[in-house]
Amino acid sequence: MKTCPFFGKCGGCKFDFTSAEYKNAKTGALRGITPTDDAVWLAPGARRRVDFCFAGGQFGLYATGSKDIVPVRHCPNATPEINKILPALAAMPWSGAGAALVTLCDNGIDVAVTSDVPYCSAEFKRAAATLPVIRITWNGNVIKQTATPIIKFGNTAIEYPTGAFLQPGRPGEDAIRQMVVTAAAGARHVADLFCGLGNFTHALDADGFDITGPFCRRDLFKKPLTPGMLSTYDCVVMDPPRAGARAQCEILAKSDVAKIIYVSCNPATFARDAKILQNGGYKQTRLIPVDQFVGSTHWELFSVFEK
Repeated sequence: MKTCPFFGKCGGCKFDFTSAEYKNAKTGALRGITPTDDAVWLAPGARRRVDFCFAGGQFGLYATGSKDIVPVRHCPNATPEINKILPALAAMPWSGAGAALVTLCDNGIDVAVTSDVPYCSAEFKRAAATLPVIRITWNGNVIKQTATPIIKFGNTAIEYPTGAFLQPGRPGEDAIRQMVVTAAAGARHVADLFCGLGNFTHALDADGFDITGPFCRRDLFKKPLTPGMLSTYDCVVMDPPRAGARAQCEILAKSDVAKIIYVSCNPATFARDAKILQNGGYKQTRLIPVDQFVGSTHWELFSVFEK
């Protein structure tokens, strides 16, 4: 691949993923994390959700360290489907300032606009009718929809709520799910915490808990699973947001759950939570970094703790 023409200008990538030094540079972002296995490296060009920005009629990605907008019309890190619509999306009559989260679903593209302008203009709505996407929302209001966006996790298809969390790329998502399923093999009763739309839940036939998605609605930051609830599970899977799962880990550390599978997108909060579990008698038996966020400083960490 040729060097990304936007590297050093666009703030989307911290490291040049085309460089021969990319892996060494990115590994430095692990910040003291010591893996038990080699990292899983993913090819660029598979990012299925990109958060673009707009202001003053300009559309693109923010420049490094500023609110200036770089007019990106083809991102080498995005999927071909997203790149195909970028010129038309950029040419829309944007008003105000905000963000446009573009997500490639299994049956088309979803665009979720958040703007300081409460409602889109009539001109924007007319232009949206010709844009080759299946849904556009403006501050949560649907302004165009030709089909219900669908996301598949393995063989399970679910409706995609606009703006909902997804792993940025399917290859990484599939790899992490397979690692989780393999690590959970033999478990009789699994709890999937911070489960989102169910990347692991369906594959494990687990009890899912989160404030979003189709499973049990529970805010695990304010109401972590209690010791009594945890006593019914022999395996817990967690994939929390960047804030980690401190409150839940403090309870898990006192539990008799035999195995905890922790997927983290933040090495700093992961290190904090891992220490809590280890102080409670858990031994970390696996830690595998996954370059799910190609080009960025972010890693996805797959880990297993056993007692």
